[in-house]
Amino acid sequence: MPVTNSTSKRMEKPESGESMRNAPSVAPYGTWRSPLTPELLTQKMVDFEEVLWDRDTLYWLEVRPTEEGRHVLMKEEVGQPPEEILPAPWNVRNRVHEYGGGAFAVHQSVVYFSHFKDHRLYRMVPGSLPEPLTAPADVRYADLIVDASRNRLIAVREDHRTPGQVTNSLVAIPLNPSNTVGEVLAQGHDFYMFPRLSPDGSQLAWICWDYPNMPWDATQLETAAIGADGHVIVVKAIAGGPDESIFQPSWSPNGQLYFVSDRTGWWNLYRWRDDAVSALTAVHGEFGEAAWIFGMSTYGFLNEREVLATYLQGGQTYLIRLDVETREFTHQPCPWTAVSCLKVSEGHAVMIAASDRSPASVAVFDAETKRYRLARRSAPTLLDEDYVSLPEPVEFPTENHETAHAFYYPPKNGEYIPPEGELPPLVVCVHGGPTSYSPPVFRLSVQYWTTRGFAVLDVNYGGSTGYGRAYRNRLRGSWGLVDVDDVVNAAAFLARHSQADSHRMVIRGGSAGGFTTLAALTFRDVFRGGASYFGVSDLRALALETHKFEAHYLDRLVGPLDSPTDPYTARSPLHHADSLNVPVIFFQGLDDHVVPPAQAQTMADSLKRRGVPVAHLTFPGEGHGFVTADTIIQTHQAELAFYAKILGIRIPDRSAELTLDNWPQSNPQ
Repeated sequence: MPVTNSTSKRMEKPESGESMRNAPSVAPYGTWRSPLTPELLTQKMVDFEEVLWDRDTLYWLEVRPTEEGRHVLMKEEVGQPPEEILPAPWNVRNRVHEYGGGAFAVHQSVVYFSHFKDHRLYRMVPGSLPEPLTAPADVRYADLIVDASRNRLIAVREDHRTPGQVTNSLVAIPLNPSNTVGEVLAQGHDFYMFPRLSPDGSQLAWICWDYPNMPWDATQLETAAIGADGHVIVVKAIAGGPDESIFQPSWSPNGQLYFVSDRTGWWNLYRWRDDAVSALTAVHGEFGEAAWIFGMSTYGFLNEREVLATYLQGGQTYLIRLDVETREFTHQPCPWTAVSCLKVSEGHAVMIAASDRSPASVAVFDAETKRYRLARRSAPTLLDEDYVSLPEPVEFPTENHETAHAFYYPPKNGEYIPPEGELPPLVVCVHGGPTSYSPPVFRLSVQYWTTRGFAVLDVNYGGSTGYGRAYRNRLRGSWGLVDVDDVVNAAAFLARHSQADSHRMVIRGGSAGGFTTLAALTFRDVFRGGASYFGVSDLRALALETHKFEAHYLDRLVGPLDSPTDPYTARSPLHHADSLNVPVIFFQGLDDHVVPPAQAQTMADSLKRRGVPVAHLTFPGEGHGFVTADTIIQTHQAELAFYAKILGIRIPDRSAELTLDNWPQSNPQ
């Protein structure tokens, strides 16, 4: 619930000294002319979702806004440039849990993948066209692994064939076209994830969980032997329980089972050997992540004795090399502040990595030389360092004597300085999830604001991952309270320390962040306005209408639906719309299966009837999260125009005209 134009020479990195040839001009915050146009946020830009090895060949998925968000499978062989191996219209993506992931596997150069249009699995042999493995049916597949000795795939299947009833299971699918939907290996739990096969193929491990839990609440790690007929037998529960989250089981090269558990309050690494579980790390950091998608990975085996792993601490990622016998580890120097999808194979690793100065890349690490190289960048270098705003960690006091966390990005543009004594307008960003977090990394979507003279505050409110289970659990029963307290207190903290203008603060968020945005605007009097991207306005409607994966998410975050205190109504912005009196802009995809489009429509209509300034922009074909270039351009143009109107800023960008209902025409932009 849990995102090259040639009009300016500054769009490409200037020669040394070029950007500072002239003395900076004095101009009010928010009016600075930025080299980052909305078009540049999509042109030559891609995003990365999955990486993996097949022997020495590297594969990854990149998401291209210029191709309507198509997920493109790429390959890099040793000594060769990257190449696209599945041309349009192939789209390597799935919608299991709606958020997808784990959409492809490769074995001996043969690719197996899920095609987004029909959700069928396909096989592609080098030099041949893809051919379907599974029958056309309303089923979806994720977390694909190859069981080569039995000539089959093992996958998580999400079955939608029975109206009103979705079932999840582990299934086996022949590697040859068979027009099947898979043979069930394990079923009975509400959800499955991380099926992992031992090196000799004799055992299968997985995690599973049941309502009302989410995978970061309570999961169970199970293993089973595989019988002669290929079915699982002797299923055994190894770890997990009502207050323990298990993440990423993995088999070592010598057949020992490793996994991540938060049984101590922090996700640490464990090993199961000789029917006993032992801890390998004891760090006040997170080796696990909130499993919103499939295919996540934070560690892997360089050899039988050494593990390469990442952990998150204070919002930043660290890379370590762990000796599993001595349990000693060393920090591996790492040039990035955020690393995800770490995949390790025989002395080398690949990861999706980003730093506070550079956007995400597919990065390769050589364990012997300890050197990194970039296989693919998500974007070219578009900004000289004189324009790059670096994140500053912020710890601020909040309710109940707690401390919360955020990252502050000050305004930065080498061509301008503000008038003496002026404080910058502030854009408070609220991440989705809400069990997620915002890392301190370079994002063009942040620099879009800071280069224009806005300050940005990215808040990791109570409930965010990366700060331990206790911090994550602060949101239990308190969604709409703790998160709102934290974003309000974060903004007030900056204002008190003269880092933001208290009279020019706005808030924005998507999905769950959209809910917090609307709640802060409704129940507090701090922000001048806000932007909700596919946000929640009615908690009860969400609980009754959302998809299976999150169908009971609010049981933990809000409480039971039949509670006599009715927190669903009490905390829903829609039911208190008469208290919201500041301008709001809504952005909504009409194909959203997570937060139904009616949520934004109903809220916008209510505000419009009451005379509150409001804009409601909808996008056919977009789902929960915008992926197409036109939509990304339009939303950035409209949001900038919206802030300019409500804050009285005369911006130089006139590329978008925004109609804001109930806004006085005489009021300057």
